[in-house]
Amino acid sequence: MVHLLLAVIYLSFISLGLPDSLLGSAWPSMYVEFGVPVSYAGMLSMIVAAGTILSSLQSDRLTRKFGAGLITAVSVGMTAAALLGFSVSHSFWMLCLWAVPYGLGAGSVDAALNNYVALHYASRHMSWLHCMWGLGASVGPTIISWALTGGAPWNAGYRTIALLQIGLTAILLLSLPLWQKRGAQSGEARSEPPTLRQIFAIPGAKAVFITFFCYCALEQTAILWASSYFALHQGIPAETAAGYASLFCIGITVGRAISGFLTIKLSDSRMIRLGQGIIAAGIVLILLPGDHRLAVAGLVLTGLGCAPIYPCIIHSTPAHFGAERSQALIGVQMASAYVGTCVMPPIFGLIANHIRIGLFPVYLLALLAGMIFAHEALLRKTRSAAPHA
Repeated sequence: MVHLLLAVIYLSFISLGLPDSLLGSAWPSMYVEFGVPVSYAGMLSMIVAAGTILSSLQSDRLTRKFGAGLITAVSVGMTAAALLGFSVSHSFWMLCLWAVPYGLGAGSVDAALNNYVALHYASRHMSWLHCMWGLGASVGPTIISWALTGGAPWNAGYRTIALLQIGLTAILLLSLPLWQKRGAQSGEARSEPPTLRQIFAIPGAKAVFITFFCYCALEQTAILWASSYFALHQGIPAETAAGYASLFCIGITVGRAISGFLTIKLSDSRMIRLGQGIIAAGIVLILLPGDHRLAVAGLVLTGLGCAPIYPCIIHSTPAHFGAERSQALIGVQMASAYVGTCVMPPIFGLIANHIRIGLFPVYLLALLAGMIFAHEALLRKTRSAAPHA
């Protein structure tokens, strides 16, 4: 039964990744149909992000009341409904409307699933599960591409993924007794959740939020701006630069598959430090003058370094702060992540526009320095508060 539930959770992480990269791949077809500027994708993205932040902050309260299994099933169902809504929308305001449940569903399921795995499974599963997220994020655009190249409209791709999400919702509902049995065996807490003020007062809490903010800001900045850096600074053709930029995500996905094995021997904190060291080496390669292939190798290395950090920060949360606090901490960590991904990449866009895009690796290095400083502060503060760790 335990293995059956783990299989359902792996499937859930693939599903979690499926919708994440849809908008970017379908938008070139969508904005023309809706007759809006190409920049309006940012508006939809912000609505989704706002919903995700809100639901992440409420995930502890909801999970304590209803349990991780039901929250996951309902959240995936909300995402499925939102994707179906997108597929039948004929005006931009309808897309904005459906973006609300899209974001609300994503935040709750992300925090609930991550905490459940952190509490009940070994660190290797966290790495491999996030590798499955990368697989889902890769499959989503592929489905959109198949629809468009086959002569179907973008709606067909959204509809296909919505149907996959509906199927998963049914599986999750059928699996609820497994979640409830596992929760009862581990004595999951149903006490009153802490307030935001109480959460921020926990020793090390602010440090872990800053660590997560910096990591996700670095990851998203690399995803968003690597292609432009290669094209505008390195002088590489745009279509070639786009292919190079995709290597960063491939590095993360492959790295998480490898990290799962390394976590058998190495602790979460050592894995995070290892990842940070590899990122630093990658950024140095990007900074070095000369053949652009050095910068490409540096970008791949940066992706490999990013691989263990997100899952290991999440997995170490119960050890640092206690199982009874982990859902609350992970919910705020998720919110910190989405704030980082929303705020920091656009700030670099201003730097690229008004100063120069060649500062891309310097910006990544600054975010890495912030992440290292905050993570070391987290380790110091949680060690000094050992009874709470």
